[in-house]
Amino acid sequence: MSWQTYVDEHLMCDIEGTGQHLTAAAIIGHDGSVWAKSSAFPQLSGSEISDIMKDFDEPGHLAPKGLHLAGTKYMVIQGEPGVVIRGKKGAGGVTIKKTGQALIFGVYEEPVTPGQCNLVVERLGDYLADQGL
Repeated sequence: MSWQTYVDEHLMCDIEGTGQHLTAAAIIGHDGSVWAKSSAFPQLSGSEISDIMKDFDEPGHLAPKGLHLAGTKYMVIQGEPGVVIRGKKGAGGVTIKKTGQALIFGVYEEPVTPGQCNLVVERLGDYLADQGL
C-alpha cells in the first residue's frame, strides 16, 4: 500500500460513519521529508519539524511558545509525552503521533471533535508502529 493510500483511506476517511473528515493530514519522516499528504495540508518549515521532534524528545519544549504549522500557532494541550502532541486553535486543532520513522498529522475543524481526530491519527500511528515503521 502506498503512503498516499494511508493518508487518503485511513486519515482522510469518513469518521465513524458521520460523514465528517479531517481538514488535512500527512505522514512526514522524522527528517521532515513528506511521505504523503492531503491536498490541504500546509507546507511546514524545517524549524517547525525540528521543534516538533524536539518536543517528542523533551516533552514541554513547545508549551511556552506554541506549536506552529506553516506559521499558524496552536496552543499545546495535554498529549502523551514522547508519543503524541495535541494542539488547539479556536474550533479546531491538530494531533501528531510519532512512530519509529514518521510523524502522523491530523488537522481538524468543528464539527469533528478532538477525540475523533485523536482516534483516527493514533489508530494509524499504532498500526504503523506495530509494523516497525
